[in-house]
Amino acid sequence: MSMHDYRDYATADSFDALRRAMATQDAPKGVEKELMAAFAKAYPKRRWYQLLSPAQWGLAGGVGSTALVAVMALVLTMHAPLRSDASAALDGGDFIALTSMERIEQEPSPRMVQTEVPRAELDALGVAVSPENAGESVRAEMLVGADGSPLALRLVSLP
Repeated sequence: MSMHDYRDYATADSFDALRRAMATQDAPKGVEKELMAAFAKAYPKRRWYQLLSPAQWGLAGGVGSTALVAVMALVLTMHAPLRSDASAALDGGDFIALTSMERIEQEPSPRMVQTEVPRAELDALGVAVSPENAGESVRAEMLVGADGSPLALRLVSLP
């Protein structure tokens, strides 16, 4: 089916006359160029950083800096000793965190367990171990979660 099948014959002659009259009309030279220049002046091109308003940039900066601080806090607290010097945990000193602080704080019922730790394992925690006594054990107290996973370790004595 073509457009002529749906043609309203009552107005067809009027529209044909209008089409013939419009075909003879032509815009003066330079009108399109002037219209494009006026449009470019009214709506100048914007650089990528101009696409957001100052308020939107402020919001993005606030959200970005908050996210950065949160990530840095998370990175600094994960698997880090409670003190920077692991040898301070010797002789009843502070605990050395074996998991994240969030995990330790969320534990509903931790318990303390006395154990012996091979000296060779203490090297991974930052305690200096000599090859002569690497095979010996050290008494320690371990904070254990309800599921039996170790949370923190405190060395009781180094003979």
